[in-house]
Amino acid sequence: MPELNEFDQYVGDPVPGWAPREPAAAVTLSGRYVDLEPLALVHAAELYAALCDDASRELWTYRPTDPPADVAGMQALIGATLAAPGLETMVLRPGGGPAAGIASLTRIDPATGQAEVAGVLYARTLQRTRAATEAIHLLARHLFETLGYRRFEWKCDSLNEPSRRAAARLGFVYEGGFRNHMVTKGRNRDTDWFSITDAEWPAVRAAHEKWLDPANFDDDGRQRSSLSDLVGGL
Repeated sequence: MPELNEFDQYVGDPVPGWAPREPAAAVTLSGRYVDLEPLALVHAAELYAALCDDASRELWTYRPTDPPADVAGMQALIGATLAAPGLETMVLRPGGGPAAGIASLTRIDPATGQAEVAGVLYARTLQRTRAATEAIHLLARHLFETLGYRRFEWKCDSLNEPSRRAAARLGFVYEGGFRNHMVTKGRNRDTDWFSITDAEWPAVRAAHEKWLDPANFDDDGRQRSSLSDLVGGL
């Protein structure tokens, strides 16, 4: 039950000892299945090879740009990404190999302790893998446990069903939709919002770690328990 103040108005729960946090920045994070490192121009050739062949064009449907036509185009896109204010972008190296995807932090607000994961783009070889899941897990753990943030957001085009499913599978809670939120590639975009809070994170972390445990996979790499089931039981 919310607390009443001296004016008989309901007010939010106290947050003892709260103080602004450090700004979140692109960082190097290492897990069992994937390494993250800050995006740089040197990644252009690897990202172009992983994300820009003809079979990967549909991965760009919900992105604000089309895939670059060549490595020089990828270099230009990386340069624009690095120059964008309030955007901290990392590349993903599954198994320590070549870059096979990117993910950014944006809407970073140290005063209130919140940040959004955005621009997630995975090569087909990275999708539906332990490395893909662990990358978001590492970002969440960094925000909540290293930086002490209170809220981790995920937003996507309301028509982007794979992204909506991924958010729910990873433990992000659906909060609602924002109509006519953007115009992307000349088309309307309604945006769905999801989040994990610091109070929810310990249980979500436990579900992630149980799923990522090598013991959760048989000798053929098939999962014994799905992350959706583990998160759904929270």
